[in-house]
Amino acid sequence: MSRLGKLHFSQKSCLGRAGLLMHRTGMIWPGARVGVAVSGGVDSWVLLQVLLLRQRIVPFPFELMALHLNPGFDPQNHAPLSPWLFEHGVAAHIEGTDYGPMAHSERNRGKSPCFVCSWHRRKRLFELCKHYKLTHLAMGHNADDLVHTFFLNLLRNGRLEGLSPKESFFHGELLLIRPLLLLEKSELRKAAQRWNLPVWGNACPSAFTSQRAATEELLNTIFSKDPKIRANVYGALRRWQLDVTAMIK
Repeated sequence: MSRLGKLHFSQKSCLGRAGLLMHRTGMIWPGARVGVAVSGGVDSWVLLQVLLLRQRIVPFPFELMALHLNPGFDPQNHAPLSPWLFEHGVAAHIEGTDYGPMAHSERNRGKSPCFVCSWHRRKRLFELCKHYKLTHLAMGHNADDLVHTFFLNLLRNGRLEGLSPKESFFHGELLLIRPLLLLEKSELRKAAQRWNLPVWGNACPSAFTSQRAATEELLNTIFSKDPKIRANVYGALRRWQLDVTAMIK
C-alpha cells in the first residue's frame, strides 16, 4: 500500500478487509460505474474513502459517483459534503427530500417511520442509478448492521435473513454491494477519525427509539455478559452470508 502513503492500522484494516471481500465476491469489474450512497454517517464516509483508494490499487478502471439524499430533518447538514467531493474530484448528485418529516407525519398511515423513509430513499437511489446509467450501488452496511438486521428480522418478522455482500436487481442491470460487511463499527469510527472525514450527526427523531435501536440495545445487554458470545455471533453470521454469496456467484 506504499502508493497510498502511510496509513494507520485502522485505515489499513478498512482498506484491506473491504478489498478482500470485494475480490472474493467479484463485486466490481472493469468499467463499472459505482454510485455510493453517502448519508453523512461514519459508515458511508469510510465507504467512499475506501473506494477512492481502491481505484488507485485495482488493475482496472472504474468510476465513482456520490449519491446523497437529505431526508429533510436538517436541510443544511450536508454542507461539508460538496467541498470534500470537489477537493477529491468525485462526481455527485445531492438532493433534498421530505422523506423523513413525511414518514413521521399523518401522511404515514400506521407504518414504521423508519420503514417508510428507507423505502422512499432506496426507491429514489434506484431511480438515480438508472438515470446516471450506474452499474453498481454501494451501501455502507457493516458487520454490526448484519448482526442487528439478522436479529431484527428474526425477532420482529420471523425471518432468517441478514445482509448479503451483493444483490442483483432489475434482471442484473444493477448490483447492490456492501464492501464493509466484514468490518465492525468501532473500526470504521477509528478510520474516519484518522482520515478526518466530515461526519455529521443523525437528526432523525426516531434514531434512538426505533425497533432497530431496541434490538441493538437487547443484543448489547446479551453480549456484555460474555465477549465470546459476541465474537461467535459476529463470526457465524459473517461466514454464513459469505457462504450464501459464494453459492449464488
